Amino acid sequence: MLPALFISHGSPDLPLHPSPARDFLAQLGQQFDRPQAILVISAHWTTPQPIVSAAPRPRTIHDFGGFPAALYQLTYPAPGAPELAVRVVDLLTAAGIKSGISADRGLDHGAWNPLLLLYPHADVPVTQLSIQPHLDPAHHLAIGRALAPLRQQGVLILASGSATHNLWELGGYAPDAAPPDWVTAFAQWLTDALTQSKTEALLNYRQLAPHAARNHPTAEHLLPLFVAFGAGGSAAKAIELHSSYSLGVLSMAAYAFDAPPTAD
Repeated sequence: MLPALFISHGSPDLPLHPSPARDFLAQLGQQFDRPQAILVISAHWTTPQPIVSAAPRPRTIHDFGGFPAALYQLTYPAPGAPELAVRVVDLLTAAGIKSGISADRGLDHGAWNPLLLLYPHADVPVTQLSIQPHLDPAHHLAIGRALAPLRQQGVLILASGSATHNLWELGGYAPDAAPPDWVTAFAQWLTDALTQSKTEALLNYRQLAPHAARNHPTAEHLLPLFVAFGAGGSAAKAIELHSSYSLGVLSMAAYAFDAPPTAD
């Protein structure tokens, strides 16, 4: 059975610069069986209800500005996964979750950025599922639980967001700055709750986790994690695969749920 993964995708220029997180992602795809298809849940596609792309050849979306020209030359020409999109809708419907299909949605940088490192040959079919930031973590946990059977069908469920994500604080730290206490306290709480499978605490992280609102002024970069957690199964416990920090305030943590990869 393939794992359900949550990875922190960091800055859009992650593939261009050496870093511990870049090195980790570059070897992660070799740690488990090659998937037949990949379903990415990205923080950067938000919709009123879950939507999955059936694009036969998803375009590479450069959904950012102000970066070096070399970044805009990167593409990820992987084939799409229209049949997987139909399976996703069927599973969500069976779970009582309304969803839909987009005929032409491409891959935003939350998807192609890490995939460029995991599967650089872009030869595994891939599609993307949206999140709903106006709905709570329990909604996204239910999505993950509904999609768990895909793991037995050769599908890699890859949730892409950020363990901490406060872009308003970026200006106060150098690129190689050590993380401040308010970032490490939240990141450690998150790891402890995940590895101990504290589901109720995780669902109420904004009330229980230290500095939750400061680390996530908006929730969209943490919500994909709950999809991966749900897809791991009802008894899932996380394995922390990687821990490092970028730009001071971004935890680059990655987790696997009921998965075989060896921790980094």
